Amino acid sequence: MTDLYRQAAEALKNLTPGVAVTGAGISAESGIPTFRGEGGIWEKYPPDEYATIEAWNANPDKVWKFWMEMFETLSGSEPNPGHRALAELEEQGRIQGVITQNIDNLHQEAGSKKVIEYHGNARYLVTDKFGHRERFDPNIHGGDRAPLSFDGTAMRPDVVMFGEPIPSGAMVESALLAEACKVMLVVGTSAQVYPGARLPMLAHQNGAFIIEANTEETDFTHTITHVFLKGPAGETLPKLLDCLKAI
Repeated sequence: MTDLYRQAAEALKNLTPGVAVTGAGISAESGIPTFRGEGGIWEKYPPDEYATIEAWNANPDKVWKFWMEMFETLSGSEPNPGHRALAELEEQGRIQGVITQNIDNLHQEAGSKKVIEYHGNARYLVTDKFGHRERFDPNIHGGDRAPLSFDGTAMRPDVVMFGEPIPSGAMVESALLAEACKVMLVVGTSAQVYPGARLPMLAHQNGAFIIEANTEETDFTHTITHVFLKGPAGETLPKLLDCLKAI
């Protein structure tokens, strides 16, 4: 057990409550490409053409083709050991839950009970007019055109598009957890997407111990992070869990 893992494990053991904040990096190991950077989704689908609410309102069928590819990617993905480690930390009472910027539903599939979805959930469709929500089914909703709901309006993925606000409930609950936590796990996030990137800073301002698990250093690493665990979450989080069991 290295000193860094011991420090992180002792923080999780002795400081409560805890919470985790996750980004695209944790799901990259499940085969879901990140949005930013080399090979990211935005290289193929420029966000101004496919990911804004204006683009959807102007041409939902064009944007729907992008989401069909996303649905196909998500349908072939499964939780990895990083997701499962966070679910076990919650079961042990080490963390209260997960605040995620991801839209893939993998935390729930891994067994996490309390998941605050900052950007929504792409496994579901919703109508703007009546707020009707249903699980995406390729046999029902698949095709080149956006499916229509019972009211004749186009159904869209239940996600926050660029130009839309974060749901107020998710923002308030996340801020409350960040302010109250004594230890925060920051996993697989580039620290570039706001307002989600503000949560670790909010926790730090209120005295929380920050454990960062990322493949590369971020803006957090040398500013607010107390322990930096370098590597993919599927390796670092299970190792942290093992260290926690050993102390």
